[in-house]
Amino acid sequence: MQTLEKVGLWMSKYFALIIILCSFVAFSVPQLFTWIAPHITLLLGVIMFGMGLTMRAVDFSVIAKKPIPVVIGVVAQFLIMPLVAYAIAILLQLPPELAVGLILVGACPGGTASNVMVYLAKGDLPVSVAMTSISTLLAPLLTPAILLLLAGQWLPVNAGSMFQSIIQVIIIPIILGLLVRKFFPRAVESGVKTLPIISIVAILAIVLAVVGVNQANIAQTGLLVFLAVMLHNGFGLLLGYVAARACGLDEAKRRAISIEVGMQNSGLGASLAAAHFSPLAALPSAIFSVWHNVSGPALVSIWSRKNKDLEPLQAEKKIS
Repeated sequence: MQTLEKVGLWMSKYFALIIILCSFVAFSVPQLFTWIAPHITLLLGVIMFGMGLTMRAVDFSVIAKKPIPVVIGVVAQFLIMPLVAYAIAILLQLPPELAVGLILVGACPGGTASNVMVYLAKGDLPVSVAMTSISTLLAPLLTPAILLLLAGQWLPVNAGSMFQSIIQVIIIPIILGLLVRKFFPRAVESGVKTLPIISIVAILAIVLAVVGVNQANIAQTGLLVFLAVMLHNGFGLLLGYVAARACGLDEAKRRAISIEVGMQNSGLGASLAAAHFSPLAALPSAIFSVWHNVSGPALVSIWSRKNKDLEPLQAEKKIS
């Protein structure tokens, strides 16, 4: 168990490098990974089950005590990223599948990796965790609705079918994880430290499957998609921070909201795109998985060197 925990910590530390190197392998030898594509939904379910195992009632207590920062963050999450994606799709004149795929990843909730990034950036960790949880629970309603509103001009969007998919791959696994934690707390506590390696392997497999399936598409449109994703993620991080600052929130909360807005659950985006549209539509989500694991740590390295007075504040909130 300790060995797996150490491996998980090592993989978390070097995840950006691992995912970049493995993506090059998937592009060079796609047949090694294309067989994973039919199992993307199952892999995402495993990740969400793990999320359910780690969720606690205290994660939602910050909403009852200080709901305003969380509300601001969640509203920013579901406004900024979809609208930025829509603007980029228009500006770059993306092909229909790529336009829909970019808007889809923008309409997804925050990813669990953002919580780690917020902690390392000395941001407000309770706000980050609450935002991830609330945006994930709202996703079955908001993600299909946003996609129908913004992406319907490019491809037909079946919001009802997408709602069912999100319930199946996110809500049900999370509920199962919560139930397992409730009825088998000792087993969960003893095994929860191995969850990072499981989640990392699962998201890595999803990305490599999408890269492998889209090898030819990447060769043709790779630079365009990378540009779109980099702009999308960059504006998400920037505008999330600006929105929090405009609402008068303190620096720790600004950092939390910035990272939560800019880092998406790209695994969900890839799963929904592959199931409801095409492998090409899943490509922005796969590249987003690669890029936000580069931009996130880069931003953390800048913030972690500044304002060291935020560290005691964060530590105090984490303990409480």
